[in-house]
Amino acid sequence: QVQLVESGGGLVQPGGSLRLSCAASGRTFGSYAMGWFRQAPGKEREFVAAISWSGGSTYYTNSVKGRFTISRDNAKNTVYLQMNSLKPEDTAVYYCAAGARIVKVTTTRGVDYWGQGTQVTVSS
Repeated sequence: QVQLVESGGGLVQPGGSLRLSCAASGRTFGSYAMGWFRQAPGKEREFVAAISWSGGSTYYTNSVKGRFTISRDNAKNTVYLQMNSLKPEDTAVYYCAAGARIVKVTTTRGVDYWGQGTQVTVSS
């Protein structure tokens, strides 16, 4: 069992930056691939980024490539999402996710555990 708690969301102006954190409980954190998803009002939850258990592999959706960076610190049981050059269309609730393999955490159906979400609002 893994419990995930996100933090770091908030209101930021276009072009600004935020860093989301996801703290995981459980001694098996290092064996899970981790991901970030987001859901805007009236839209389906969509994949944003994923990282393998070792941190050696990462995937990003095209709209965030070059702007967002996913990373993890297995000693701290934490995964991060650094978001730069934020745009209004990045506004959404961001969810942390855990799954057995990195390919699994690129789709909602492959996720084993979800966090509760943190709101990110990009607006002037």
